Amino acid sequence: MKTLKRALIVVLALAMLLTLAACGGASKKTLTMATNAEFPPYEFHEDGKIVGIDAEIAAAIAEKLGLELVIEDMDFTAILSAVQSGKADMGMAGMTVSEERLQSVDFSTSYATGIQVVIVPEGSPITTVDDLFVEGSAWKVGVQESTTGDIYASGDIEEAGYGTIERYNKGADAVQSLITGKIDCVIIDNEPAKAFVAANEGLVILDTEYAIEDYAICFAKNNSALRDKVDGALKELIADGTVQNIIDKYISAN
Repeated sequence: MKTLKRALIVVLALAMLLTLAACGGASKKTLTMATNAEFPPYEFHEDGKIVGIDAEIAAAIAEKLGLELVIEDMDFTAILSAVQSGKADMGMAGMTVSEERLQSVDFSTSYATGIQVVIVPEGSPITTVDDLFVEGSAWKVGVQESTTGDIYASGDIEEAGYGTIERYNKGADAVQSLITGKIDCVIIDNEPAKAFVAANEGLVILDTEYAIEDYAICFAKNNSALRDKVDGALKELIADGTVQNIIDKYISAN
């Protein structure tokens, strides 16, 4: 009887181990990327799919790790919480490494440099970035909510008393408000800025830069194992020229 009980215990234990192994294997077959596909050329919709620099780099990382990439499109403001809660494995959305964000998430190696610029209508009294900080100004500045453009302008302009910030879910919505005269300028990354200006006659980008920043992939702070794997793959793709080739493919076309 004891022998039978022991045998039964062994069989049950093996069954549990096999079940756990199967569940564990299934959970790691995908790499889920949270993004906001309103930020060309880094991520945007084309022919029913999300494409762009970030999408292609993420796909190359997933392939190197033997995983299937799944892209979840959401508001930019939801990306950090999606990563923190485990809804997404990582966030990749032309996201700048900042001290504020480092308090809640970890970042990979930087894979691209971003430049924040200012879009204005032709003939605008704002001719350089310095014009935004003239004493007595009362500019209405459009930004995409929770982006670094929002963060910078909130401190540099709104808190300093040079104007007010109008926040939009999409950069395109901010540009539309600029076109209709509801705001005086838009602060946004240079690459989507070029796309918006090309698509809308009568808009120009100021020659002076607003800020220079580094883009990276964000991860939950308790997910260092995945961060290290993704970062290792990213470093290899940077070293062999894959990342630069992807960036050149999109940016050279703008």
